[in-house]
Amino acid sequence: MYRFRTYNAFFTALIGLTLLFANASAQADVAGVFSKGRTHFTIYGGTGYAFNDDYFVIGARGSYYFANGFNAALGAEVWTGGNPDISKITPSIQYVFYKRQVTKPYVGAFYRRTYIENLPDLESTGVRAGVYIASSKNLYIGIGAVYESYLDCEETIYRTCDDSYPEISFTFAL
Repeated sequence: MYRFRTYNAFFTALIGLTLLFANASAQADVAGVFSKGRTHFTIYGGTGYAFNDDYFVIGARGSYYFANGFNAALGAEVWTGGNPDISKITPSIQYVFYKRQVTKPYVGAFYRRTYIENLPDLESTGVRAGVYIASSKNLYIGIGAVYESYLDCEETIYRTCDDSYPEISFTFAL
């Protein structure tokens, strides 16, 4: 039996690089880095554990703010160094409560498709919640938690069909 699980070490080792493209207008906007029209690009990495093997995980995500505080994103990640090979595609939505002064709580939901070499693909859905803490005018540190549930999962293969884990992220605004 295998246990498919994103290890907490992945998120504590998360390396975030986010480039935010500022609006050409010199006007200040209410939502700041979380305002309508902003685009975020994130690159991250860390470690993971699945199928009794350790992995190095690298991923990227792009998101676009369709309204102040609300974004839609698409991410991809690859798990290397272990067996079997694993890759994931994750579309998601998120809302950031941008009107708070120092902390910016967030909630989100996602769908994920996981491709596993020589095994059936897995689909999952999940939710996340946390808070962005302003470290400076252009830097936010995100601390949160994720719950993920695998659909059509066979516990005889994967041991468990849901998971929860912490996440840490860094958002740099240019």
